[in-house]
Amino acid sequence: METLITQKVSVVLRPLMSDQLIQERILQSAHELMITYGIRSVTMDDMASQLGISKKTIYKYFADKDTIVEEVVNAVLKQNAANCVEDKLKSENAVHEMVLAMARVVEMLQAMNPSVLFDLRKYHPKAFQSFYRHKQEYLFGVMKQNLIRGKQEELYRSDIQVDIIARFRVESILMPFDPEFSKDHKFSLVEMEQEILAHYLFGLVTLKGYKLAIKYMQKKIIKNNKK
Repeated sequence: METLITQKVSVVLRPLMSDQLIQERILQSAHELMITYGIRSVTMDDMASQLGISKKTIYKYFADKDTIVEEVVNAVLKQNAANCVEDKLKSENAVHEMVLAMARVVEMLQAMNPSVLFDLRKYHPKAFQSFYRHKQEYLFGVMKQNLIRGKQEELYRSDIQVDIIARFRVESILMPFDPEFSKDHKFSLVEMEQEILAHYLFGLVTLKGYKLAIKYMQKKIIKNNKK
């Protein structure tokens, strides 16, 4: 699940743009608006205004808001899968892969309106089902492979039941978005997710893995402080 971030760029459409580029700009603008303000609150008028075009132009390319939401979600899931592959390839070991993934999640949540997943589930069930399948199937597989890798590298405990812990991590992804989970405190999405991820990682590691986790997380904190 890991990234719903888009660059904030000027998206005013020019007459000579190709149909494909216009579609991409519409989706980019819709993505940015929905992540910032929530899905339900963003209208076709908002998208048109952001782009400097008429609603009629948007309807030329997309039948309705549902279609736009579905396209945005599919693009996000595709990018998330690419990010997971990249993190695995560039990581030094399973702990490093997990810390890289944690950094992506934090970056994503810093820009995300807390209502996004609620709106998706309630008002756009088809798009939510795509997200749900991605979480239950693709992300479960990613978590499982990371656990197997960590055990082989002797960075995760040998007694871990891989299927159970991978499923636990997948289900915990949505916990910070549950109103019941967060109703008695005022922590941000980022704070909640960081605490959950840290608890997950440090519950897995051996002493060797613990030392690596501390090293990687300290590097990440120092890097963030320099920004």
